[in-house]
Amino acid sequence: MIMNIEIHRLTPELAEDYVHFFDTTPHDKGVDEHKCYCVCWCSDDSEGKDFSTRENRRALALQYVKNGIIQGYLAYSSGRIVGWCNANTKADCLKCISWRRLMKHVPVEEPESGTKVKSVFCFVIAPDMKRKRIASLLLDRVCKDAAEEGFDFVEAYPYQEGSYLSSDFGGYVAMYEKCGFHVYLKTEHGLIMRKPLRL
Repeated sequence: MIMNIEIHRLTPELAEDYVHFFDTTPHDKGVDEHKCYCVCWCSDDSEGKDFSTRENRRALALQYVKNGIIQGYLAYSSGRIVGWCNANTKADCLKCISWRRLMKHVPVEEPESGTKVKSVFCFVIAPDMKRKRIASLLLDRVCKDAAEEGFDFVEAYPYQEGSYLSSDFGGYVAMYEKCGFHVYLKTEHGLIMRKPLRL
């Protein structure tokens, strides 16, 4: 475990740091045009938005971070970003493009229930910093803050493929289990895991 990791909530002041991390960090098998900047998991309505190019996604990311539409946490080591976790209020993200395309198997709470769910959508870890528990540190911070903010659950969506490794940065099932998550629902499209925050 790396001892000098600092976890910071994403704020508008960190927008340039955030896009620079995506600019310089390979992901999705290193295919440059696939850089997502995490604009597909956010609280914006995707209707009418153009996500087709890297340049468009980068510009949207800057705008979204400055307006609090993308939410999550950055892991820093010696002043350098080495990890990212996208975590947002589930009910606010039901119109984002990735939810509309990929999450039809996930149950949605009725508004009148008053149940507050924080969703963990993805992680990106710098290649040279993988397997150093950075994702776990990010997840711990998500859960701690969510509990303090009055959420009832933190929810995650690792894909049910092979050895439960995510093909879309959803995280490892074992990592969630170590953090106190359980399988809330198993579907043919993937797992929904939850950690209760209130006893």
